[in-house]
Amino acid sequence: MSESYIYARFQQQFSRDNRHVFDLDVDITLPAKGIIALFGHSGSGKTTLLRCMAGLQQSQNGEMIVKGEVWQDQTTQIATHKRQLAYVFQEASLLPHLTVQDNLHFAIKRAKPTDQQTQSEIIELMGLGKLLKQLPSQLSGGEKQRVALARTLMTQTKLILMDEPLASLDLARKLEILPYLEKLKASTQVPIIYISHDISEVARLADYVVVLEQGKVAMHGPVVEVLPHISQLQGMADETSVVLEAKVVAREEQWHLIQVNLANSQQSTLCLRDSGEKIGNILRLRLLAKDLSIALENHDDSSIVNRLAATISAIQTDPDPAMVLVELQVGQCRLIARITQRSLSHLKLEVGKPVWAQIKSVAIVN
Repeated sequence: MSESYIYARFQQQFSRDNRHVFDLDVDITLPAKGIIALFGHSGSGKTTLLRCMAGLQQSQNGEMIVKGEVWQDQTTQIATHKRQLAYVFQEASLLPHLTVQDNLHFAIKRAKPTDQQTQSEIIELMGLGKLLKQLPSQLSGGEKQRVALARTLMTQTKLILMDEPLASLDLARKLEILPYLEKLKASTQVPIIYISHDISEVARLADYVVVLEQGKVAMHGPVVEVLPHISQLQGMADETSVVLEAKVVAREEQWHLIQVNLANSQQSTLCLRDSGEKIGNILRLRLLAKDLSIALENHDDSSIVNRLAATISAIQTDPDPAMVLVELQVGQCRLIARITQRSLSHLKLEVGKPVWAQIKSVAIVN
């Protein structure tokens, strides 16, 4: 197995009180870089799979190969504490009687540590310089989780596993820690397998997505390929979206807006709320299908200022029989509009027809 991949195969029946409760049946090869999100409804098998990867959950019929190193197969079963991995749980689990600095040193003493320069860089990366003398009881939930993240980076690992690290935080604390996770992704070469049930979190952080359903892989691939098909999951039709990159090209100070170009195309310009982004910055945007409408003409007598010339490239069914998904090609970018079957018929929409995509809302996700 190449050092650029992670291979995981687990087939296991799980029982409780002599009663069969769950089947895990996963066979997947993942890229050994960036953030790989495990996504799915509660009970889909996300945490079970993560625990199997770590060796915390015993699976007799399983394989785990990380960057060419066999952690488990028919003849090998490396104990969890001997695997080069770090595991971040929902709760930070810091030692309450130790300061932040001592919590970090405690982790270093129990595993192969990084060098002193790297440790200093990690403290700076996680913004912990002013917190080192604090006890866990003096920290907010977001600060505790930042310490937990720093602790995982202080030791030399081949894989970082995160089990919904933001689940116990309120919205304000989530928004506080998300930029640190983005910095972590940008600064480390260690792949991160990240469990989340929040699709907006996945859209913001993930490079690759594995969708689990009833213990099996329902779909997987780069985030830009998976999110447009998320409507296939029960109850997720409203979350169908596309993720795009855009470059900040201008600022409209009078209106507190910025202009961004999609895929470096001057013909695909959007106006977004100015949140202080610098000219030249590359942003990740998420456009929900329910926030796109379609018009046959370019109407400038509308409050919708983001209108792009498009061509219909595909028309797909929707789980709701009253709705339909219309794929739109805008230059090099693909958009999706979720509209009613009635509108599809009224506008006589068909593949190849030129239209205007009207974008009601755009979320900047990083």
